[in-house]
Amino acid sequence: MSNSSGPALSVGRSLLYLIVAGIAWGMAGAAASLIFRVSDMGPLALSFWRCVGGLVLLLGALALRPRRAASGITSRTERESRGRRTARILGTGIGLTVFQSAYFAAVEATGLAVGTVVTLGAGPVLIAVGARLTMGERLGRGGVTAVAGALAGLFVLVLGGGTAEVRPLGVVLAVVSAAGYAAITLLTRWLGREGGGSDALATTTWAFAIGAAGLLPAALAEGLVPHTDAPVSVVLLLVYVAAVPTALAYALYFAGAAVVRAATVSVIMLLEPVSAALIAVSLLGERLTAAIVLGTLLLLVAVTGLALAEARTAAAARRREPVAV
Repeated sequence: MSNSSGPALSVGRSLLYLIVAGIAWGMAGAAASLIFRVSDMGPLALSFWRCVGGLVLLLGALALRPRRAASGITSRTERESRGRRTARILGTGIGLTVFQSAYFAAVEATGLAVGTVVTLGAGPVLIAVGARLTMGERLGRGGVTAVAGALAGLFVLVLGGGTAEVRPLGVVLAVVSAAGYAAITLLTRWLGREGGGSDALATTTWAFAIGAAGLLPAALAEGLVPHTDAPVSVVLLLVYVAAVPTALAYALYFAGAAVVRAATVSVIMLLEPVSAALIAVSLLGERLTAAIVLGTLLLLVAVTGLALAEARTAAAARRREPVAV
C-alpha cells in the first residue's frame, strides 16, 4: 500500500457522494417551502425537527451497522486526538445549525429561488477565500474559470427569477447560511488533510444532537407544533426532510468533503440551486424561463469541468506516489 493513512474513499466515489448530497439539499428547500405554505411552522422549529429526525435515523443506522465496519472505522478514528475529534464534532454541529436554520429563514423571508441562489452563490466566494487563507489552496486557471462560470450561472438564475421579490432581510440570512456552510466545508477539509480518518456517520449523528439541543429553546419560543389544516402532509414532509436531505445527504457530504478540495466541493454543491429550480418548476408551479435554462446549463458545465479536473489531479498525484514494499 502506498499511503495507509490517506482517505478511505476514492475521489470518484467522493464526487458522486457530493453530487447526490447537493441534489438532495435542493429538495430540502422545496419541502420547506411547501411546509411554510400549508402551516405556520417557523424556520427554527423546522430546523429543530430536521435535526431530531436526522438524529433518530442516524442512531438507527449506527445500531444496524455491521460490527466489522464499525470496528474498522474505530481503529481509524483512534488516530485522531480527542481535541481534534471534539473540534470536529462541535464545529460541525454549530456550523450545521447556523447553515440550515438561516437557510430556512431565508426561504421563508425571500422565497425558495432567491434564498437558495444567494446562499449557494455566496458559499463559493467565502470558501475560496477561507481555503486560501487557512490551507493555501490555489484554484488555478481551470478552477477560476469554473467558479466564474458557476457564479455566472447563479447570476443568470437570479435574473431569471422573474417576479421573485428580493427582501434585504432574506438576503442577509442567506449570507449567514453561506457562512455556516463555508465553515463546515473548510473544517471538514482541513481535518481530513491532517490525516487520521473520521467516522462520517458518527460525526453527523453528533452534529445533529448538538443542533437539536441548541435549537430547542428557540424552537419552543417559536412553536414546536404548527397549526395546519393538512397535518398529514406536514408530517410526511417532515419525515422526508429528516430522511433524504438530512440523514442521507449530510452523511454523504461529510464523507466526500473530507477527500475533495474545498473549492471543488463548493462548486459541486451549486447543484442545490439547480435541483431547487427544477423542483420549483415541476412542483411549485413556477415558470421555466430561458434564463433559468441557461443558468442551469452554466452550472452543470462548471460542475462537470471542475469534477474532471479534480479527478485528473488525483490521478496524477497517485502516479507520483512511491509504492511501499
